[in-house]
Amino acid sequence: MRELERRLARIGRKLARQAAERDAAGFAHDETTVVDAAGLPALLGVAPYDPDEALTEDTVGVALGLAYTQAGGELLEIEASAVRGRGKVQLTGTLGAVMKESASAALSYTRSRAQELGISPEFHRTLDLHVHVPAGATPKDGPSAGIAMATAIVSALSGIPVRSDIAMTGEITLRGRVLPIGGLKEKSVAALRNKITQLIIPRGNVRELSELPDEVRDGIAFHPVSTVDEVLALALRREGALRAVGESAAATHH
Repeated sequence: MRELERRLARIGRKLARQAAERDAAGFAHDETTVVDAAGLPALLGVAPYDPDEALTEDTVGVALGLAYTQAGGELLEIEASAVRGRGKVQLTGTLGAVMKESASAALSYTRSRAQELGISPEFHRTLDLHVHVPAGATPKDGPSAGIAMATAIVSALSGIPVRSDIAMTGEITLRGRVLPIGGLKEKSVAALRNKITQLIIPRGNVRELSELPDEVRDGIAFHPVSTVDEVLALALRREGALRAVGESAAATHH
């Protein structure tokens, strides 16, 4: 809010200076000046943030998470890749300690549910796993990316694409429970801004839906969940799925 106030003040000062210069030059001017979106670059300069770009097609190993930052809500592409190896896990993207813990919890959940998920139970011995959150120059932290990390990991190991029209936010526990998060309003606005039509949220945040702007509630279908199993049922595009990467690597290994 303070940043918004500063930018509005900056616009006001520039408009006042322009009016004063016109007066000094003897030019008449309207009493009211209208500023629209097209006129903002001339008043504020280059935008400090590039607009987020949502995925346009279902992708294996990439899930859309949401973050709450000082600038408001932000869409995060969380990537996971599995290759033949000896069980090495790599986390990149300038992740804070809490987000790294979320990745570890997501991996432990995946190992505990490997057989039910159609993944080789030996994947942690035969595959190296790399989890990356792009925009590496920007620090990222917090637990709310947990379910997106779990979805990206399961997708990478199973070869099943993640739906590109769905984003998610929620903390994950080792048992696969989904816990409430903060900043639901800002994250929902970011999802709508990026043309996301489906949003998975923790069931514990349902009471906050009534506080969202009408355009957000009308433009997004919210899916409350309590477990990661529910998340995967919603987010993975199982039709036409590839053969499980974990099974393929295990067969090659043997």
